[in-house]
Amino acid sequence: MRADELVACRNRLEEFAGEVFAPLARADQRAKGGLYLRGLLLDGRRKSMQPMAERLGVDHQQLQQFMTSSTWPVDTVRARLARRAVAVVRPQVWVVDDTGFPKDGVSSPGVARQYSGTLGKVGNCQIGVSVHAASNTASCPLSWRLFLPGSWDRPEAADRRARCRIPESEHHRPKWQLALDMVDELATVGLRPAVLIADTGYGANADFRHGLEDRGLAYALQVKGEMTAHAESAVPHQPPYGGLGPRPLPRYRTRPVSLREHVLAQGRGSAFAVSWRKGSKAAMSAHFVFLRVRLAGRRPKPAPNGVIPPRWLIAQWPEGENEPVKYWISNLPADIPARDLVRLAKLRWRIEHDYRELKTTLGLDHFEGRSFTGWHRHVTLVTAAHLFLTEQRTCPKVPARA
Repeated sequence: MRADELVACRNRLEEFAGEVFAPLARADQRAKGGLYLRGLLLDGRRKSMQPMAERLGVDHQQLQQFMTSSTWPVDTVRARLARRAVAVVRPQVWVVDDTGFPKDGVSSPGVARQYSGTLGKVGNCQIGVSVHAASNTASCPLSWRLFLPGSWDRPEAADRRARCRIPESEHHRPKWQLALDMVDELATVGLRPAVLIADTGYGANADFRHGLEDRGLAYALQVKGEMTAHAESAVPHQPPYGGLGPRPLPRYRTRPVSLREHVLAQGRGSAFAVSWRKGSKAAMSAHFVFLRVRLAGRRPKPAPNGVIPPRWLIAQWPEGENEPVKYWISNLPADIPARDLVRLAKLRWRIEHDYRELKTTLGLDHFEGRSFTGWHRHVTLVTAAHLFLTEQRTCPKVPARA
């Protein structure tokens, strides 16, 4: 925003900041929170602390102290932002994803040579995992976690951990587990997704899928065609009991085949066109095959009677292609319309919109601090700036919430 635009919405911004930073006990902390928020919103090439302070006309030490050494509850601020975001966005889905933050050195918390989808290759970077609320018209992050690679748990990393002030309770956890942790944290403040969606990095992980099912959550997850499944018509066989030892569990005798094989066997003729949203020029449309299958693989989760519950298999099979190009699985109800299945699964496009705005406009990846807590504070305040802009676009006269 230009300085004059920021002045024009000053009252709304002050009202917004007053509600968001209400959990901060000290007036000076609330003031610095509002100052940092203005720095993120003001136009400028870099949104690290020193350039922001120069544009704001203040000593950058004020911002640095607020972000790194001041004691204020980032989790409480994050919860208030999440509740407000859900009220504004009115999400149809929550989206789980992660994004990379390229780094030159080795001192930033969580930095390592690791694969980043942002880079499209292995590079020296941090990885942030995020959960977003999304509808067709708006979206906003709800929570963030910094991924700590396993190398940060090794004894030789002790000095780096100390310099980054990484709490002893924080260790390497897979990205899918961080996502479930955020879902659980949001549940404690009364927030729960109608449907959760994610790409293959999460959808292909059986532990992640089981975690969602254990929590009673609906999902539509992109997966790989190599994942295996039984046909819906398959039934488990109960081996005879020999009278010694525990009774054998029911099991499927049929060999599971890949999702790709299931769809190819159904044939291209079973695909039909589905439109899921309006694009900038025309309706977004493609051909899809829909099947019911029972997921197999290494860790199926059958019921006590051995039955693996059926799931939706959605395959996008464009005209002119020899086979499908994308696959999703979903535990949504068997009677859900095909268009709704596709519309929900395809809502993941909103997260790319978020990442682009968070990085190019609001400085998500400009944080130069070396503190684990500072990183989480920065991404939380960037989320606050993003939510403020989202409110101005969707409901510019939205009142502050008590």
